[in-house]
Amino acid sequence: MFSLLRQWFLSFYRGSFPRGGLERGSSAKIRSFKGRSWRTRSLIGALSLIVLGTSLSLMPALVTAQTSVQQQENRVIREFTLPRQSAPAPVYRPRQAPATTQIRRAPQPSVAPKPAARPTAPTSATASQGDGADSPDSTPAQATQPSYQYVLEFNRSPVVGNRLRMEGVYPEARLGFTRPRNWQTKTAKLILRFQHSPSLLADRSSLVVRVNDTSIGSIPLNRPKSQIGQVVLNIPPNLIQDYNDVVILAEQQTSEACTIPTDPTLWTEILPDSKIVLDYEPQNVPLDFSRYPYPLIDQLSLDPNQLTYLRPSTYSEAWLNAAALFQADAGRMVDFRPLNTRLVPDLNNLKWNDRLVAIGTPAEQPLLAKLSLPFPVKNGQILDGNNSPLPPDVGVLMLTTVKDGGNPVLVATGNSAEGVLKAVQFLVQTQDSQIGTGQAITVTSLTETPALAPRIWPGYLPNNNRFDLRELTMDNRQPFEDMTVRGTNAPPVQIPFQALPDDRFSRGSTMNLQYSYSSQVDPRTSTVEVRLDDVTIGSKRLSSSSGKRESLNVDLPPNLIKPDSVLSVFFNLNPRQSEVCGLSKDQSLWGTVHSDTRFDLKRDIFVQLPDLKLLKTGYPFTAPQDLSQMAIALPDSPRDSDVMTMLEFTERMGRLSQADGVALQVYRGGNLPTEIKNEMNLVGIGTRDRFPFPEVFEAQNGFGLGELMSRQLNGNKVQTVSDNQGVLKMIISPENSDRVILALTGQSEQGLRDVGELFDRNQLFAQLQSDTILINRNQPNPSADDPFAYSLDFLKEVQQQRVQKTGFLSRISLFIQDYWFLLPAGIVMLSLLLYGVSQLYINRLANSGDAK
Repeated sequence: MFSLLRQWFLSFYRGSFPRGGLERGSSAKIRSFKGRSWRTRSLIGALSLIVLGTSLSLMPALVTAQTSVQQQENRVIREFTLPRQSAPAPVYRPRQAPATTQIRRAPQPSVAPKPAARPTAPTSATASQGDGADSPDSTPAQATQPSYQYVLEFNRSPVVGNRLRMEGVYPEARLGFTRPRNWQTKTAKLILRFQHSPSLLADRSSLVVRVNDTSIGSIPLNRPKSQIGQVVLNIPPNLIQDYNDVVILAEQQTSEACTIPTDPTLWTEILPDSKIVLDYEPQNVPLDFSRYPYPLIDQLSLDPNQLTYLRPSTYSEAWLNAAALFQADAGRMVDFRPLNTRLVPDLNNLKWNDRLVAIGTPAEQPLLAKLSLPFPVKNGQILDGNNSPLPPDVGVLMLTTVKDGGNPVLVATGNSAEGVLKAVQFLVQTQDSQIGTGQAITVTSLTETPALAPRIWPGYLPNNNRFDLRELTMDNRQPFEDMTVRGTNAPPVQIPFQALPDDRFSRGSTMNLQYSYSSQVDPRTSTVEVRLDDVTIGSKRLSSSSGKRESLNVDLPPNLIKPDSVLSVFFNLNPRQSEVCGLSKDQSLWGTVHSDTRFDLKRDIFVQLPDLKLLKTGYPFTAPQDLSQMAIALPDSPRDSDVMTMLEFTERMGRLSQADGVALQVYRGGNLPTEIKNEMNLVGIGTRDRFPFPEVFEAQNGFGLGELMSRQLNGNKVQTVSDNQGVLKMIISPENSDRVILALTGQSEQGLRDVGELFDRNQLFAQLQSDTILINRNQPNPSADDPFAYSLDFLKEVQQQRVQKTGFLSRISLFIQDYWFLLPAGIVMLSLLLYGVSQLYINRLANSGDAK
């Protein structure tokens, strides 16, 4: 169109039109135009320019319309013919653990005081696992499921331990437990065993038990001579929910007139063999991605979640990347809950509670052809509804079951490595996985989540030096709000005050506590106290008699603020009239910490590396939190021990980070790009003879492993007959002084597996320190619950280096702080220099005056 207009315009000024132009006429008419005046030509030329300009202005819209049409055509091309679903979606039929099965349990952390559980065999009144429950023809509405019994023992909770002690006049104890998603509770009962002080008055002391704010019974504390009491309380099944609270309230009196709250004889102990017994019926669950991650991961499970990976024919980099991404995301989803992981070569090795994850192309996973899948697998390719192979860049996610529905299966596949990675990436990106539904998903396009800043860590202190308490988050990851506690023995208001690992605080950091309390408090004997990790850093007597809001300015000691710090505010409340007793009087005493409490911090950003203690927060691999600055290198031909160690390490890093995606990378040793080696924090996995970073074992890096079972340290070299120790070692990267290399290695595969156990066991991981750790196995087959199954030896042989991320002025300040002893000499030298300069200037002035 543009060329036609241009040709017509030029022909007009030349006095002739081209054939086939905008207007066709006879040659006589065309010649008549030549005789017209120049003014007419100019007018027509102007009109032509207007038409040309209008056409140019419309072209972007035309181009946009053509682009939109092209995008619509491409979208239609990318939509595939879906398979015809002649059968309903598969149904997962949960099974009970056999009576002889020993289930591995990891200890629960104190942040989630929920009792663990011990499964038992089916009750005598129920049937065993029969073909009727597992028959593929049975439906959720028609299946007759057997009933099983589950026992939750109090001693599995870290809150209980050896005992749960209740002290004071009106103490309260609280425990929590969950109900798995596929359970229908039939009956429930609480078996409570207790022991109390012999000084308690039998007619005025009692226990009240509540489940989800509903009282289920009251127990008098009338046992003579501290005899052990036991009572069985029935719990209505309809009270059992997904999350359940068991609250035990006590009233303990030692005097008819008025009991002194601080009397040491006011105590009752709940014994650790108390338990909750649940009779339940497992429900069948249709598989659907709208429920993801269930049933692969049940965040309400009372047993450890079990992920089982189907071992591919060969460990390709694509499979290693996909498995590492999935395992890190699984670690985030289970959070503090235990997660067991293993590899199986085929379907015959599955156990009753395995959740199978099959990752890889049909060529890597030939067993995919034997599964009942909505997308058929033929000749090593995934086919659509027209039996045409899917494009190689399309990822496919499918859910199915094996063994009569007893084991759910997640399939992440595609016709190329790109498709497999795209399928797994869809699952680990939180916002994307939420739109999944149905039994199968094809991932045609996927946008990566934006990269995160290295110092944005959810749950940690903000980057701003001045912030309010409402900007912090509590243990449930919700913003902090005004919090009130009640009673003379009020529990503390606990505030997570976790500093970033590279934060270094200096003097001058303050906290301006905003609080209020009830008017019934005696201001002469009541106080407010602030503790940082059980160290008192400030206190104040409650001075107001009207209960108005007050403030307390507290200095925060710089050496006490750590990545796991907790601020606690204690209200020590006493009533005005101490002779008045009773629960109503006790509950009228309250103290509130307000969310506008202000913090003003003085800090710099630097860290000393190498230091394995920082690894307890994941640093530096979790900076940023999407793990995008971490690369894992395995041997060129990985073995199962290498892969299992990788999975346990990435699971731990997932637990220690919070982000909407996972962006770590995995390579085989010979394929590690130079730019990755220079720019990222590296993790090497493998035995010494196959380790991808041999520079870790060089003599200048302290402890090292050599050939023929040799070891070296500080110039000393020894040779051992056998070496089954695992080695965890961190060094500064030779390629980049701001990065580190973490070695997970050993002379044998047993040592390498023990390094993986260090990341899997909380009690071992919590001991990390120094730059080198030797892991020793104390038993041939260590028990999962034995805290003494392993022992650690710590070596510190590498000189630490400071990694700074501060400005010029901050660097000068840090230099003065480190070398303050040179300051007097510097001042003297600077004074002499200024004196010399001034004398030269005076002499020059004097000489110039004499010359005049």
